[in-house]
Amino acid sequence: MRGHATEPTLLTDPGPRRPRLRRAAGAVASAALLLPLLGAAPAGSGDSATRMQRDFEAAADEYHVPRSLLLAVSYLQSRWDTHAGAPSVTGGYGPMHLTDARTALAGAPHHSEGTEDARGDSARPALHPTTEVPTEAELPSRLRTLTKAAELTGLPAKQLRTDPAANLAGGAALLAAAQRDLAEPLSADPADWYGAVARFSGADDTATAAAYADDVYDVLRTGERRTTDEGQRVALAARPELAPDTAQLRRTGLRKGSAAGTECPATVSCEWIPAPYEEFGDGDYGNHDLGDRPASQSIRYIVVHDTEGAWDGVLNMVQDPTYVSWNYTLRSTDGHIAQHVKAKDVAWHAGNWYVNAKSIGLEHEGFLANPDAWYTESMYRASARLVTYLAAKYGIPLDRQHILGHDTVPGPTTSTVSGMHTDPGPYWDWRHYFELLGRPFERMAHLRGDSAVVTIRPDYASNRPTYTGCTTSGQACAAHGSSEVRLYSQPDTSSALVKDIGTHPSGGVSSIDVNDVGARASTGQQYAVAERRGDWTAIWYLGQKAWFQNPAANPTAVSAVGAVVTPKDGLSEIPVYGRAYPEASAYPAGVPVQAVSPLSYKLPAGQKYVAGEKVPGEYDYSVTFDTASHRVVVGKDQYYEIQFGHRVAFVRAADVRLTLS
Repeated sequence: MRGHATEPTLLTDPGPRRPRLRRAAGAVASAALLLPLLGAAPAGSGDSATRMQRDFEAAADEYHVPRSLLLAVSYLQSRWDTHAGAPSVTGGYGPMHLTDARTALAGAPHHSEGTEDARGDSARPALHPTTEVPTEAELPSRLRTLTKAAELTGLPAKQLRTDPAANLAGGAALLAAAQRDLAEPLSADPADWYGAVARFSGADDTATAAAYADDVYDVLRTGERRTTDEGQRVALAARPELAPDTAQLRRTGLRKGSAAGTECPATVSCEWIPAPYEEFGDGDYGNHDLGDRPASQSIRYIVVHDTEGAWDGVLNMVQDPTYVSWNYTLRSTDGHIAQHVKAKDVAWHAGNWYVNAKSIGLEHEGFLANPDAWYTESMYRASARLVTYLAAKYGIPLDRQHILGHDTVPGPTTSTVSGMHTDPGPYWDWRHYFELLGRPFERMAHLRGDSAVVTIRPDYASNRPTYTGCTTSGQACAAHGSSEVRLYSQPDTSSALVKDIGTHPSGGVSSIDVNDVGARASTGQQYAVAERRGDWTAIWYLGQKAWFQNPAANPTAVSAVGAVVTPKDGLSEIPVYGRAYPEASAYPAGVPVQAVSPLSYKLPAGQKYVAGEKVPGEYDYSVTFDTASHRVVVGKDQYYEIQFGHRVAFVRAADVRLTLS
């Protein structure tokens, strides 16, 4: 059933229309004519907070694109945010994510965020590969859409990068050009634009293009409304009956994509690009271990990473047998996914062998220390669908003790803690991500404000703590939304940050460096409350009280309930571990005993920490290319995973008392 041929009424009144962007004699409009029309709204044009809604109308009308379609495409690209003209992780600018990767990469900071051994297995020599992400000599067309938009509109590239109205015009021009290339009419019915939307994605295969177009039409059917990062109120009315002409996909000329061999849901585009399992050198091999999960051992974690490199270079690395590996890579421009390692096998990605052996790793195209290099909605949605699928398949709980950031994976031993990676960092929007997972971090309505447990949940856009370390100059990173709150030793922003003796063994003093996780709590993490004073809340964190601002008018945490552990009566303190390994007596002949090595931290009596699963000690012995000697050792000792600091940790069940708070 095709959709209606007329556009719906918007959910908000956009006020009087702005002047249309006219084209002379059927050709592209001249920059001289367009630039004045793309600037500030004229006097008397209505509420300035709805200026962007009118900009959408003007661009859609000028290029004869359905307004709702332009709104939906832009929402999938950027959620209508402008990011102050800064590029995304793949060089996309503005609300339409027009890509100019060459310009963006020229100004991008280069950065290192850890020195960890990706395997994290002390039974083997540390693995520190030196492969560099290569610079691409020629960029694919999906990373050069801004250049084409400039040709179509006659607007300067700089204007398209920095002026939201110009950016919308450029996106509308690209959509119209794609529609004409398909010999389709510039219809007022968004149902007639499926092929053009698929081409707009920049994908070169039908599976990826269709997944992108399906997402756009899902936005059209459900509708959206939000206030953008510039304070603009934008709304798109729902069209639940809309049924696009998907047959147009056959006429796009794109190659046929294949998901053969992948372990992905049908709702994403996915391809198999295998990581090699090869032997080389003196019995060394890479870049992962063969296994038989979940039969041999359960899969309990999904680890979210960012690539610190661009798509093509990252794929080159994962296909190098001397490098490390992960299970999936996700592309920023369109959410396309490449799978490299089967779920049954163990990838080398998290820097902690216990976590590697029980996890699946997802690398997202992006950069930790570049706050302006934002992640696209396409990639967030594709990632959420993949995680939802994997969590259901393997019984992984959707919470922050099982959906880990690489920055929340513990160092397996004391000597490794300070070198652990810190991606995806404070600019990954965990709150939005878990909303897409269908598990939003909600306040427990029946609890009062003095609950014994809190869930960290700042407003991402308005929560803007200052970070340093994004550039070599030592200047503060660009102001940007953050998913993390800063932790102080006293309820005062002038007091010292809480100490982390693992990250900073020489003295424990934490900093505001973007890679320093020693005094930060992240959205979705849960902690036991230690004290409250006015607008401040203290939590138990790394063996001490840690204070964060939590005003009632703009809370950064919400009330929750949860199981907590505290040392058993009579124990003044207990050890904390970075891995849950079995006791020595559990190891069979032929499998070397691995040390049950406590970290430098202690959990003192009287303190409480939110607990996750109770798990047996477990070790995956897989140190040879020949799998005949591989064993999974399971002990009798039990552990609780706890939210101890920014990273999770483990305590022996025999050392603690579990209660509900």
